[in-house]
Amino acid sequence: MLRLPDATLMVRLSGEWKLGRQLPHGEEFSRQIESAGTVSRITFDTQAVTGWDSSLITFLLDITEIGSEMHIPVEKDGLPAGVQRILALASAVPERKGVRREASRASFVDRVGGSAIAFWRSCLEMLAFIGEASVAFMKLAAGKAQFRPSDLLLTMQECGAQALPIVSLISFLVGVILAFIGAVQLKIFGAQIYVASLVGIGMVRFLAAVMTGIIMAGRTGASFAAQLGTMQVNEEIDALKTLGLSPMEFLVLPRMLALFLMMPLLSLYADLMGILGGLSIGVSMLGLNFMEYYSKTREAVQLNDLWVGLFSAAVFGVLVALAGCMRGMQSGRSASAVGEATTSAVVTSIVSIVVAMAVITVVCNVLNI
Repeated sequence: MLRLPDATLMVRLSGEWKLGRQLPHGEEFSRQIESAGTVSRITFDTQAVTGWDSSLITFLLDITEIGSEMHIPVEKDGLPAGVQRILALASAVPERKGVRREASRASFVDRVGGSAIAFWRSCLEMLAFIGEASVAFMKLAAGKAQFRPSDLLLTMQECGAQALPIVSLISFLVGVILAFIGAVQLKIFGAQIYVASLVGIGMVRFLAAVMTGIIMAGRTGASFAAQLGTMQVNEEIDALKTLGLSPMEFLVLPRMLALFLMMPLLSLYADLMGILGGLSIGVSMLGLNFMEYYSKTREAVQLNDLWVGLFSAAVFGVLVALAGCMRGMQSGRSASAVGEATTSAVVTSIVSIVVAMAVITVVCNVLNI
């Protein structure tokens, strides 16, 4: 640095100012200014600078900030033209006051209150969506719903026939596991034949519908949320509204109707695969006869059990479609928001299935079904 007679402080820079080299810091410059006494202005001499990159810009910004704090004007005329342009861009929009807020930890009461308010808003949004879906079903019953039958058929194929492999595998293995669990205790009493009753009633009445619902929640419900969320990002839903088409009727209604129709059929198929899984264990490992197993299953499983399972599957289908479509329609307009909507759809679907299964079980018990 060179101090001129008029209290001007000239900063002479030389050599290469590039990353990786040992360069002075702004704190060192601040100490030198304080030791220099009265300074009316700061200028620069960069004729000896042979090369520079962002490290020079950082150093000059530090000097500018120090000069501003000490109320010393900083003249940039002696700097290279490129450096002057970059500094002008860097200081074009000053930082607003209050932007940097100190992180503060909310109290326990604030967190509980915020969670309660968010839960209440979520419940209101869910009720509003269910209401709109009900209105769409009423329009469908009146023959006034606007959607393409080809969309319904395509969705039925995607959530019906294309789901058979995974439903087959899971249902068969559930039947195998259920037979193993029952055989452990029934062998003690020599009552292995009742494995057929256990597997038959368990699969037909509860497990087939529940497992199929969970499979469809992870497979189809997540797909619905991702599809509608992507449409939200691409503003396709806004385009439908602009064209006068209801997204609830055009997008949500075919998906809900497809799952409502396909879930009982998938559950019926899962019943068969679960019973076959139990049969394979009963015949191969428990020493049961095929006809004995068949007769005991037919004797144990009543028609009411089948109707309860099919009704539960239809309810689960509506819940999975509602959760997937609702989270997709509520998605934000970013890739991360679509991922969050997909995750939320699966969680909401599974929780809804468990709650609905509990309610159906209690009602059946009260009605003695």
